[in-house]
Amino acid sequence: MVRRERAALASVVFAVLFAQVLLYPGASDLVAAYGAADADTASRWFLAAEFGAFVAFAGVWGYASDRAGRRVPFIVAGAVGGGVGYAALAAAPVGLAGALALRAAQGAVTIGAFSLAMTMLMDLSDDHGADMGAAGIAIGLGTALGAPVGGQLTELAPRAPLVAGAGVLAVAGLLATRVPDRAPTGHGDTLVSAVRTVADRPAVGVPYAFGFIDRFTAGFFALVGTLYFRQAFGLDAGATGLTLALFFAPFALLQYPFGRLSDRVGRTIPIAAGSALYGVAVVGVGLAPGLRLAQAGMVAVGVLGALMAPATMALVTDIADDDERGVHMAGFNAAGSLGFLAGIVGGGWVAERYGFGDAFLLAGGTELLLAALALPALLRLDTR
Repeated sequence: MVRRERAALASVVFAVLFAQVLLYPGASDLVAAYGAADADTASRWFLAAEFGAFVAFAGVWGYASDRAGRRVPFIVAGAVGGGVGYAALAAAPVGLAGALALRAAQGAVTIGAFSLAMTMLMDLSDDHGADMGAAGIAIGLGTALGAPVGGQLTELAPRAPLVAGAGVLAVAGLLATRVPDRAPTGHGDTLVSAVRTVADRPAVGVPYAFGFIDRFTAGFFALVGTLYFRQAFGLDAGATGLTLALFFAPFALLQYPFGRLSDRVGRTIPIAAGSALYGVAVVGVGLAPGLRLAQAGMVAVGVLGALMAPATMALVTDIADDDERGVHMAGFNAAGSLGFLAGIVGGGWVAERYGFGDAFLLAGGTELLLAALALPALLRLDTR
């Protein structure tokens, strides 16, 4: 029973990431279809509109779920509402301003399905590493499959990825109706007090910080990695997709076993060791003198990312009280959304202005710096 519930909830997480990343390869074509004069700049605003809504509304969904003592109705509403948002973007005859408004509204709804599906995985069992490993697999597979599929759909029509995203989220909403609600009994705190709950528990800042930088590198590879392998090594779209899969495949598939490992050995070793080695591996990819070495580095980055990601999410579960998990996971996903956006926009800006070498140094160096600064607090936090 628990395995079926875990798979269904992970499917919701997958659907949100898959639908989201479907739009990335053809974002410039899509905003051009809305009448954007500068497609490159407008595409960044289009991506930022959703992430901004994620950050603004993740806590609202978490608070509402914690207070009601229910998760499933909110997940279904978020998934189906998100699907409606994608459909509206595909069908509505709007200009760029209207599209940005619809995109923000779609993001505000969709984050409810994503964040609360992960919160329900927190509620599922005492094996927090295994539960967060399932979420990690879903995140990795959604990111890995969304870009190549979205690229092919964009070739058919700029708005085709929106239609596919609407369908995927509708199916996810139906799947969520089959999952028993395991949320703890609700409580009557106000939204302000719920936010204060997170502020009064500074320990969650540690997994939030690691969540930010982990998603930063995922966003970094989604955009900068694609440009790097095409421009530096002359790969075509197909070969670039296969090279990126060297990162995303182990990153997705190894999260569940590594999550179970963190249940046995604790969170400190996977997070601290994984983070330090991960930063070195990221820099190595950018400085590799040849394609084969860069591809080997991508495998290493994927394995190390899978080592630390589920342990980081499980640490949130270890820290949060049962009836505050929605708010705490919302904070984690807000930090992750900011990281993913920074990886795409900031990483792309550094690569464009200073070159790929500096961009990879920035991404890997930030990971190393964070690991060094957060290690003392992490050692005090390990609850296993």
